Amino acid sequence: MRAETFERRVRQALYVARRWHPAEIAFWLLAFAAFLLFPRNLLLLNEIAILALFALSLDLILGYAGIVSLGHAAFLGMGAYAAGLFAKHVGADPLAGLVVGMGMAGLLGLVTSPLVLRGTDLTRLMITLGVALILYELANSFGSLTGGADGLQGITMGPVLGLFDFDIFGRTAYLYSLSVLFVLFLVARRVVHSPFGLSLRAVRDNSLRASASGVPNARRLAAAYTLSAAYAGAAGALLAQTTQFVSLDVLDFHRSADLMLVLIIGGAGYLYGGLVGAIAFKLLQDLIATFTPQYWMFWIGLFLVLFVLGGREIIHGAAKAAAGRLARLGKGAAR
Repeated sequence: MRAETFERRVRQALYVARRWHPAEIAFWLLAFAAFLLFPRNLLLLNEIAILALFALSLDLILGYAGIVSLGHAAFLGMGAYAAGLFAKHVGADPLAGLVVGMGMAGLLGLVTSPLVLRGTDLTRLMITLGVALILYELANSFGSLTGGADGLQGITMGPVLGLFDFDIFGRTAYLYSLSVLFVLFLVARRVVHSPFGLSLRAVRDNSLRASASGVPNARRLAAAYTLSAAYAGAAGALLAQTTQFVSLDVLDFHRSADLMLVLIIGGAGYLYGGLVGAIAFKLLQDLIATFTPQYWMFWIGLFLVLFVLGGREIIHGAAKAAAGRLARLGKGAAR
């Protein structure tokens, strides 16, 4: 009887967690409305959408499974090169290339997951960084396939769904990237608010207790790591398709480092942290680079130091307060 009551409460809690809040609806409506509101900044918005998907991929393992990574760029690069090579040698359909990029990155995540699940957080940091460095050197060495230091050139993309051609202004690119982000976000939201997501958080909080309760820790973490890799591969595929160029930069360490900064700004463990962090990071980067193109890294570093020392609590508190007001307004309108 107690077990049935507990199961019913868990299902009820998951049902409540899956419900959409007014703040979430407003966030996505604004994201799609940005296409009309900022027609001159669509290329920047496309970069934000891709970075947000990349951050979402890391949040799935860092925020929900407790797996730290300093080499997440490995999956971004794998997805980018897989999609780029597919478009160049097989077919120019963007959706097919997206699937190929996700599949190859997910396969890499599955193959390397046994290595990542061993040892402590420090060991995982070194292993993930090592995998990214190995892929970087392989991409540089096999220049006949990847283009090496010159990059993979000659990528030509067909229209999305056979209807929407890519243009230099980023109109199709932004809507395409944002739509992919939205669909994959829906999947991630469903996953984290499911029994599988609850088991991941149980493993993250206390792996010994979760194992004693019958949770297959290794399989859960391997599945989460593979899913995260596939999401990062999708971000890489979008980057290759919308720019029609892939270079060694997608495998560089700074990609993984920037990703950690994005999650530091937005916060990990609630999906929207990566999205909000990506928006803040790219806008800040673009703004500072406009005024001081030579020293923008210094100012971003200074901002992050001040943010970590005390600004994060203020910003997150204001964001929660705003979300609470929107929720109360939504309830009032429903009545």
